Amino acid sequence: MKVAILNLFPDATFSREGDELEGESSSVERLRERIHAQKIRDSARGPLLHGIEGSRIRVTLNKQAAYAGRVSFSADSPLGDIEILIEAEDPEALIDAIAESTTRPPPAPLL
Repeated sequence: MKVAILNLFPDATFSREGDELEGESSSVERLRERIHAQKIRDSARGPLLHGIEGSRIRVTLNKQAAYAGRVSFSADSPLGDIEILIEAEDPEALIDAIAESTTRPPPAPLL
């Protein structure tokens, strides 16, 4: 599981709480890079926008894909999922930075 997380969040640090492994990272840059490299920006926007909960974004990633260094948004995959919780002051602006739309004009720059 650690390898899968480190493939998308290379600076992650880990702690264990019971049966759960928790990782914390200060950067989503590798996630952004993989989304761009896989050319899934528009398809990534859906789950990211749907996952907004106040100042957080909650999504699940396929563990097997993450182990291979790929991003695949999923739910209930047979080998399990990785739940990602991203905290941001402006979740929509962060999503625009991670996976900007290729079909609509870019948002105005934040001042």
